[in-house]
Amino acid sequence: MFADKYLFWRALRPFSFSVAIVVCLTGILAANADTQINLFIACLILIAGLLLQAGVNLINDYSDLSLLSSELDQQFRKRIQVNFRIGLSCIFVAAVIGLFLIYQSGWVLLLYAVIGLLGALGYTLEPVNYKRRGLAVFFVFWLMGVLMVTGAYYALTQQLNLEIFLISIPVSLYTSLLLLSNEIRDFESDSKQGIRTLSVRVGYETATKLYYLLLVSIFVSAVSLSFLQVISHSWLVILSLPVALIPLRYLDKTAEERIPVTPLTGKAFFLFGALYCVGLLLSA
Repeated sequence: MFADKYLFWRALRPFSFSVAIVVCLTGILAANADTQINLFIACLILIAGLLLQAGVNLINDYSDLSLLSSELDQQFRKRIQVNFRIGLSCIFVAAVIGLFLIYQSGWVLLLYAVIGLLGALGYTLEPVNYKRRGLAVFFVFWLMGVLMVTGAYYALTQQLNLEIFLISIPVSLYTSLLLLSNEIRDFESDSKQGIRTLSVRVGYETATKLYYLLLVSIFVSAVSLSFLQVISHSWLVILSLPVALIPLRYLDKTAEERIPVTPLTGKAFFLFGALYCVGLLLSA
């Protein structure tokens, strides 16, 4: 299983693409409710988001190089290095698209792009490596959630407001939950390798409690937007609750039995996001 961890498809983590799709579409559809959007620009935003997500995933294991020293580990090192180069290429193409969007939208988006790029590179690269510092769950909320939703919105409208920040909260929380599920799945291997993620630092029991807390917060925040009349149909996300509860069955399992928790959380996020976006469309 350790060898499989560094295979390209495993390192790519396609289940996490739900993050880029949902957060970018959230910003795009929120913009569509406020103005007539440019579909070409909207497509570029979605492509850039997917490339950035792929890039972050592929460079994620780079810090593991310091843990692989034996001759037997050389094949793993080679896989990590190839994935890292492909990941940087994805981030580079996303940055090129970002430059075009900045040209179209102005300097505020440049600030977004710089923060996003530094955040993507700092995920596992030293000297920042906020994954190792136990800060990934927190930073992902802002970098792969709020920043991407409001950035997509700004690229299409050239404006920001409190409402788009509120709209970004539920999907941003789900982004953090997906990352937390990854930490929970890898708890034993991360502990053994000395990778001090948030889950390793607080302990497995506390990490699972945090999973429950985030899940409750996601649905409460989404439904609250209906009561606040920000998104009148955001209550539709309740339909995804049965699917969102499925990963909970695996939280008390052994390491081997717990492997499905992350892809199942990703699928639940995608369904939640689809219903959330439908709510945005109906509320326009």
